[in-house]
Amino acid sequence: MKGFTIRLYPTKEQENLMKRHIGCQRYIYNWGLALNNELYAKEQKKYSTNELGKMLTKYKKEVAWLNEVSNATLKESLRNLDKAYNNFYKKRAKLPRFKSKKHCNDTFYSRYDKIKFYENKTVNLEKIGKVKYKSSYDVDFAQIIKFSNPNVTFNSRCWVLNFGLEIDNDITELTDKVVGIDLGIKQLAITNIGLNIPNINKTKKAKELEKKLKRLQIQCSRKYENNREGVRYQKTNNIEKLELKIKKLHRKLKNIRLNHIHQATSKIVKTKPSKVVMEDLKVSNMMKNRHLAKAISQQCFYKFIEQMKYKCEWNGIEFIQVPTFYPSSKTCSSCGNIKKDLKLSDRVYKCECGLSIDRDLNASINLANYGLELSL
Repeated sequence: MKGFTIRLYPTKEQENLMKRHIGCQRYIYNWGLALNNELYAKEQKKYSTNELGKMLTKYKKEVAWLNEVSNATLKESLRNLDKAYNNFYKKRAKLPRFKSKKHCNDTFYSRYDKIKFYENKTVNLEKIGKVKYKSSYDVDFAQIIKFSNPNVTFNSRCWVLNFGLEIDNDITELTDKVVGIDLGIKQLAITNIGLNIPNINKTKKAKELEKKLKRLQIQCSRKYENNREGVRYQKTNNIEKLELKIKKLHRKLKNIRLNHIHQATSKIVKTKPSKVVMEDLKVSNMMKNRHLAKAISQQCFYKFIEQMKYKCEWNGIEFIQVPTFYPSSKTCSSCGNIKKDLKLSDRVYKCECGLSIDRDLNASINLANYGLELSL
């Protein structure tokens, strides 16, 4: 399965319909959550997706405007709610919360069997009609019948259609190299083959955007305080304009980081190693350190591991994750001695055998050695 993203160019009427789909999907999620919370308070149970679906059919007769959007979009909202409640029951997450317009993602599910591409660069979406699009992919979408998990999203600048396709892939010949990757804050990734990935957040462009974002957030906060009425805040047109600028800056920074990770992972994969070895990091636990939380979140470790994993699978490379508590940084890559008193501030690893090496490089060599030991 390979993911695709194409840009949509809807008319004003189609854009209003898309916004209505987003609003109705959020409304039905909250409606189903209220019913589930009521049942859970009484009997410690939840309604199944089918039960909520039957209740929705009756509810749509009472609320006529729900019929203006695709039924598949509303049903997908109930399935998402069911997943959230299942995660709560299995103690993987907290009790689902109500979605607000302010913090909700501007995205909705579109029925896959109603999507059809035409030669005049238009795509048909259920209840919305034929929408113009642009794509730089070489794939002929008009010949494809089934699309996997299609979603229409507004990314604060434009509308895009995301979907997955099952396509053939030619696996290239690999070398005998084993690449060990150690993730860090000073540098994003350090490898044993000398291919190091810098921290994109330390570049001039990223720092300027962060500075601009901070300034706009202070302005927005000050305007809210000036328009405060008791415990309520009055939102003005100027605040809305500022919030839109902030949203666009967040998107720009996100895309810069995502593009950097894509280029970094592709660069490593193009060396054609037989194995890639990384640590199984518990990012949520690392974020508990309030001094490093922001730096860790900006590095997007989880996204890097996720991309490295699927790109290795895509190219036939074996991807290995060592256990969380494997002492890759504390072990000497020359003699194998474990230095138990190694501190986070010790950036150079010095061993009794005379080895003096960068801490992160030492860890990447140990990770590569771990991968070699597994193949013996």
